[in-house]
Amino acid sequence: MIHFDKVSKSYPDNSVALEGVSFAIEPKEFVSIVGHSGAGKTTLLKMFLGEEIPTTGKVYFESTDLSKLNKAQVNDFRRKIGVVFQDFRLLPNKNVYENIAFAMEAAGRTDEEIEADVPHVLELVDLTKKIWNFPGELSGGEKQRVSIARAIVNQPDVLIADEPTGNLDPLNTYDIVQILKKINDLGTTVILTTHNKGVIDSLKKRVITMENGKIIRDDKEGKYVI
Repeated sequence: MIHFDKVSKSYPDNSVALEGVSFAIEPKEFVSIVGHSGAGKTTLLKMFLGEEIPTTGKVYFESTDLSKLNKAQVNDFRRKIGVVFQDFRLLPNKNVYENIAFAMEAAGRTDEEIEADVPHVLELVDLTKKIWNFPGELSGGEKQRVSIARAIVNQPDVLIADEPTGNLDPLNTYDIVQILKKINDLGTTVILTTHNKGVIDSLKKRVITMENGKIIRDDKEGKYVI
């Protein structure tokens, strides 16, 4: 599904973000990518989203070479991907329903689809009772659940969760990880980046460990080992 083929990325200041990175992610996998700050995780995600182009090597989604896509094609491709960020990125002047509906409107979905799908996705993240609340009225864990609902409402093939529990306490962290596992069980490929050792060790899923722009470990049922 996703294939990095000998990917390297360097910048004009001679800094190297990635060096000879090769790996593949199969459909419906749950893969965690770990490493210290500066290890190359963020660049890796930007490559996959089409925000960065390799200096050498190729990044493929299915049979598509992402570097060959024009701007319109990149935008179409990104509709296959949902992204969850550490800082939630909710619209403060819109309630929960409107935040999720906004993502559907941007994808060209109809009013009927929005009315049907928003309650369904809120049920999936156990947030039905907060449908009319605004972000300022939600806890951190609830905000992250809204951002997950927004990321998956258009039924993406892949969900990228970039440090999704970085601002959360242990209880909310546990809840968010359970939701990500549920989404994966329903057939969505999940790519998680995190510094949380407890999260990685509890998942018992594949772990790719990065250091200085290289993959130094790729364990099928890995732990956080750096």
